[in-house]
Amino acid sequence: MAKEAEDRARPSLPPHLYTEEYFLTACEGYEEWQASEGAHLSRRLASAFSVAAVEPGMSVLDVGCGRGEIIRHCARIGADAYGIDYAPAAVRMTRDLIQNSRGEAPPGRMGVARADAKRLPFPDETFDRVLMFDIVEHLYPWELQEALLEVRRVLRPGGRLIVHTAPNRWYDRFAYPLVRLVRTAMGEGERYPRNPRQFGVTVNEHVHVNEQDLLSMKRTLARAGFRSRVWLDSPPQNRQEGPILAALRHVAFNWVPFNWFFDREVFAVAWKRR
Repeated sequence: MAKEAEDRARPSLPPHLYTEEYFLTACEGYEEWQASEGAHLSRRLASAFSVAAVEPGMSVLDVGCGRGEIIRHCARIGADAYGIDYAPAAVRMTRDLIQNSRGEAPPGRMGVARADAKRLPFPDETFDRVLMFDIVEHLYPWELQEALLEVRRVLRPGGRLIVHTAPNRWYDRFAYPLVRLVRTAMGEGERYPRNPRQFGVTVNEHVHVNEQDLLSMKRTLARAGFRSRVWLDSPPQNRQEGPILAALRHVAFNWVPFNWFFDREVFAVAWKRR
């Protein structure tokens, strides 16, 4: 109870942290966005979107829609897609994308609104799919619980919630220190800061507050009234290395339980419990 009270005392991250610069230089998929203005998805977003199995005629909600490319892809399929984000920059970018897509005449409708994931502005049982791509790690545990309860409320019977979040907390806690040690011994230590939240995209140190692992994600969904299937995956490891490192990498990413710690991405599909 004390831990829960302490958690609830933490205020939400301020929306001004999520600037247009953030969405264009740090938010997942920005390179593909810069190259195609959302016409093509990054490998990670494409993987998550394929899991959603969006079909024509569906109603889809993208929670934390960011730049809006997922909404565009849903509409192209023939689904009606709506996005919410609490960052004004994200809402502006998504609205611009929708306006610029009018000439394509996608078969599905599109819309966006500024809203809090903890208070979704939609009636009960509105959506066939709710997508939460790369938003879980930005919500404190108390916020995530409230957001998931809202998702459960607006999801239709038989509908699905699709979650993608990264990094896997067990990777940061257990595998990253070992990876950093090996890379340092190989003379690449400057690329691997002590704090894993500073690796690659340094702004994550300020906006990642709630990474998940295989078990915590399943527990969190169950607590909100979902049954779920949760699994791990990783980006393709296309490295040109010697046979020893290649063998170790194969074991780390393909053998249980090692992959529980080395796989970096957490996926989930969840259904409302009856």
